[in-house]
Amino acid sequence: MIEVCTVGGYNEVGKNMTAVKVDDEVVILDMGLHLDTYIRYTEDEDIHDVTASALAKVGAVPNDMVIEDWRAKVKAIIPTHAHLDHVGALIFLSNKYKAPILCTPFTAEVIKAISADEKIRLRNPIKKLNVNSTYHISKHITVEFINITHSTPHTVMVALHTPEGTVLYANDFKFDNHPVIGNKPNYKRLEEIGKKGLHTLIVDCTRAKEDVKTPSEMVAKEMLKDVMLGTENRDKIIIVTTFSSHLARLKSIIEFGKHLRRKIIFLGRSLAKYVEAGERAGVIQFSKQIEMVRYSNKIQKRLKQIKDEDRHKYLLVITGHQGEPKATLSKIARKEIPFPLYPEDHIIFSCNIIPSPVNIENRARLEEELHRYKVRIFKGIHVSGHAAREDLRDLLNLVKPQHIIPAHGDKSMHKAFAELAVEKGYVVGKTVHLMSNGDRVRFD
Repeated sequence: MIEVCTVGGYNEVGKNMTAVKVDDEVVILDMGLHLDTYIRYTEDEDIHDVTASALAKVGAVPNDMVIEDWRAKVKAIIPTHAHLDHVGALIFLSNKYKAPILCTPFTAEVIKAISADEKIRLRNPIKKLNVNSTYHISKHITVEFINITHSTPHTVMVALHTPEGTVLYANDFKFDNHPVIGNKPNYKRLEEIGKKGLHTLIVDCTRAKEDVKTPSEMVAKEMLKDVMLGTENRDKIIIVTTFSSHLARLKSIIEFGKHLRRKIIFLGRSLAKYVEAGERAGVIQFSKQIEMVRYSNKIQKRLKQIKDEDRHKYLLVITGHQGEPKATLSKIARKEIPFPLYPEDHIIFSCNIIPSPVNIENRARLEEELHRYKVRIFKGIHVSGHAAREDLRDLLNLVKPQHIIPAHGDKSMHKAFAELAVEKGYVVGKTVHLMSNGDRVRFD
């Protein structure tokens, strides 16, 4: 008997956590933060100086009390990738469970870095599992990591193979046939699972409303190239901000910075955390190509060393793409970090605004402050890491599940995915299960 509890991420984008029970054994998939709530509470995208109880009070971590009766049965905790909305709550919640953490090498290094920063010792052993490999959790459950593309390395779809059938957890993903880092999705394995008969698909529906295919990361690279190499910037400093975990994007930024023969400096603790994790995992080697400055006092000192006559020699990569008040870019804009911005300096946002009231307000405030300096702002130099409607259609065609549970989205996103599933012959309430946080569905 398979039972699924949708712990978090089913009423909202983020705070992802799902528990799958097979007879008397439970596997937890993801333990993520609700980043909007977290940023509202801390005014920062990085994890520091917070407690589990404080985060639970404001709703920034999943309410895992809904599986309190399953706690002793948990055999493994499996974060699918290193984004904070999937792994950020793990250091606050995982010690409740006597179970190993199974994850890819890059994800493992990020978890260790967050744990060290927070001075929280994880009692759970961390077992690294490479993409496209399997691990026997117990006599009855085998986990398989299927290589998939996303906006951070070593992202996987997780297949739980059980005597009752296979459950596929596809949260988050995109189908990128030309990734900047790593290999393209393992379509062959997904098709094999579909042919054998997939019991249940739990799937990201964040962009289910959008009638497009999500573009490759190579498209974002060309957009960056067009701005960085195709716009007059000889006498201006270039500042780029993007997701700290997006190592492929950072790789492209470095490539074009070297082409411009600029000194490349990464500024911010979040950037340092992900880059260092990527190097420890063997995903990247940026250290010989960039200078890294982690902490605010050292950032201020380093920026003071940049003379006006030398500004055109520098490319700065800075935290603060969503306008987070405590991030480096916001501090520069507010003059809390005394670094001058001059007319027509280049500020490149290699990201989209995550559409929440907090982010929209923070970014609007940041852009208003930047415009006062008469800088040139380049926005939206980005492609999403999430599957849109046509990618989701392709996934359904590949794996042909008996049952579908839309995840990682609000009710309108769930409904949009359900409409697509109905086109494919599924029935809402019978083979498509629209669920909320804390719900359970049992397949006898």
